[in-house]
Amino acid sequence: MSLALESRHCGSVYVVRCAGRIVAGQESALLEEALKRGLREFNRLVLNVGEVNYVDSSGMGLMVRFLWHARTRGGDLRLSGPTPFVTKLLEITKLSAVFRIYADEEAAIVSFLKEGASTPADSTNTGPRVLFLDPSPDTCAFVRAVLSRHGFRVLSTGLMGDAKILLNASSVDVIVLGPDSGALSASTTLEVLQRLAPSAKTIVLEREFKSRAADEAGTNLLERIRLSTTT
Repeated sequence: MSLALESRHCGSVYVVRCAGRIVAGQESALLEEALKRGLREFNRLVLNVGEVNYVDSSGMGLMVRFLWHARTRGGDLRLSGPTPFVTKLLEITKLSAVFRIYADEEAAIVSFLKEGASTPADSTNTGPRVLFLDPSPDTCAFVRAVLSRHGFRVLSTGLMGDAKILLNASSVDVIVLGPDSGALSASTTLEVLQRLAPSAKTIVLEREFKSRAADEAGTNLLERIRLSTTT
């Protein structure tokens, strides 16, 4: 079985799910590119190997290489849900003492969230904490960048399930549903999230947010968040 990958971010954590073989050639190249994309913005990586049935020496070397890349940037690469094959491989090579390994993906993500800020900028920001939910990676990146530069502490994700993980692990002051979150049914989504964070203010961005000039969109978002936290 060739390698199939799914990537996403959950707060400050970048998650890559793997299914199939991690071997030299096209499979390793695909995984390398996915991990490179994650490291462009994040230094906390979770590699879900719950459906990996074979890893050769080159594939394992790739995993170790990105583990050190992440750690040299102040982060880490953690494994989740290893199959019996992967577990045995890690034990035989004694790499089980090098990687931090978790039973499932959520446990690996939460282990990072419990450690607090992932970058010096995150730790120095003292503004309200904002959870931003939108399936578009580009919209999430824009909102994270703008709010972080203005002193807010930002958690973002594209999945409802991940939003629940973030709210169970962190407190937030404002919940913002992005312009593409309409597919999630705004009223139902807010109802679920408000149960987890009953004191948080809520904002729903209109579809037009994506087509506005960047400066206008950023200014409008900042004004709405500041207004919500002062009323």
